[in-house]
Amino acid sequence: MKSKIQKRYLDRAETINTRLIADFLEHYLDDNVKRTHLFNGRYENIYLGEHQIRQLSNVLEHAKQLAAAITDVENIRAGYWFNYMLPGAVTTLHRHDDDDELLSAVYYVSVPENSGNLVLHQAEDVLEVTPEAGMFVFFPPDVAHEVTQNYSERARLSIGFNFGPADASH
Repeated sequence: MKSKIQKRYLDRAETINTRLIADFLEHYLDDNVKRTHLFNGRYENIYLGEHQIRQLSNVLEHAKQLAAAITDVENIRAGYWFNYMLPGAVTTLHRHDDDDELLSAVYYVSVPENSGNLVLHQAEDVLEVTPEAGMFVFFPPDVAHEVTQNYSERARLSIGFNFGPADASH
């Protein structure tokens, strides 16, 4: 991998994010939506598909292109989930190195001021990233990370990713 932690931005993010938020809010409370990682009374992972979120394919394709360039793996797949942080919420310390992940990332859709920072723990180093709408942060899946408390009065929306080889032979 060329660099451990990298930031990138999505072109036309404002337009794409406006539509992402609208579609997310329309569907995230549906009974058939899968939710996992219940901590502190909040599901940290919400799974909605491209058939529910019209602009998701734009973000996914861009994320996969960036991940392929960062990892030097041409044929890459992406797993993803939404993280909807209400005021007062945090995301607990965790890692993403359970399977064959090559890279992890987060994409920020809606980021009210003071809605929580991404904190990456790498050995003795701690990097705190202040998120911005339209920003991707890519990092190795074995880097422990968490999100500080959302002190704003509005919810924050992001999309988490894990990237791996599209086939077992890489």
